[in-house]
Amino acid sequence: MPTDCALAISDVSHRYGERVAVDSLSLEIGVGEIFVFLGPNGSGKTTLFRVLSTLIPLQAGEVTLLGHDLRSQMDAARQKMGVVFQAPSLDKKLTVAENLHHQGVLYGLPAEELNQRKTEMLAALGLTDRAKERAEKLSGGQRRRVELAKGMLHRPRLLLMDEPSTGLDPGARADLWKTLRQVREQDGVTIVMTTHLLEEAERADRIAIMHEGKLAALDTPAALQASVGGDSITIRTEQPTELAEAIHVRFECEAVVLDGTVRLEQPDGHQWISKLVEAFPEKIESITLGKPTLEDVFIDCTGHRFLDEG
Repeated sequence: MPTDCALAISDVSHRYGERVAVDSLSLEIGVGEIFVFLGPNGSGKTTLFRVLSTLIPLQAGEVTLLGHDLRSQMDAARQKMGVVFQAPSLDKKLTVAENLHHQGVLYGLPAEELNQRKTEMLAALGLTDRAKERAEKLSGGQRRRVELAKGMLHRPRLLLMDEPSTGLDPGARADLWKTLRQVREQDGVTIVMTTHLLEEAERADRIAIMHEGKLAALDTPAALQASVGGDSITIRTEQPTELAEAIHVRFECEAVVLDGTVRLEQPDGHQWISKLVEAFPEKIESITLGKPTLEDVFIDCTGHRFLDEG
């Protein structure tokens, strides 16, 4: 694995009986990246998270995490990673400080180092004034920060997060991302997360779009959006199949039917609005124009809307 590679995934597959959850996945994640696995429910991202976090064994393929083979050097890999689960892991009856203390004990941190790390993490995540407060009294955003403090307590070099914004309001979500960027900039931590939120994935350095266990696309958010062939035009009509065929014949361009609407991608999409309305005035009920989004990228790669598989 190259020295600038934090996580190397090579031909990884995982099955549940006959069902393939992850199918021959290969990619590399660089040191210091904020990397997102994006996909709807059923895309395989949660199974992949469980494999990477060693919750379930690696069935097929190879994973190298900061120089450690996940199959033969699991304990060493675990020492290098921090994990924040989708489901809350705080003991609500314990204080913030007590939750961190128990986490440090589990990782075998000596008492003096543990006390120092608790103080540092509470300060870094703005939780010092909440240290003696029970977790059950915290807001959702504050609890998520405590989860992050737990995951970072033993100074991991790679942080794995499963759907970290679940249950957070927009303000708390923005605060979480501010904290993640701070952790990355100050400590050089590589952050790898899963999400089904398109707007969250747009904040990442790079995105891996997953579909039915496979890697559908991989690049920066801007590059993925630029890969879509122009502006997105969506037409509502009573006869979508007939209109799509008529557009293809009239303008020699591809138009597809998706969820009862006609969709096409064209450069300078605004110029196409008048063309389409003039050509098919009786068939078009409404027409909308938008710049490419990550959902457009998903549709372009898979032929499905993002939430079809949910």
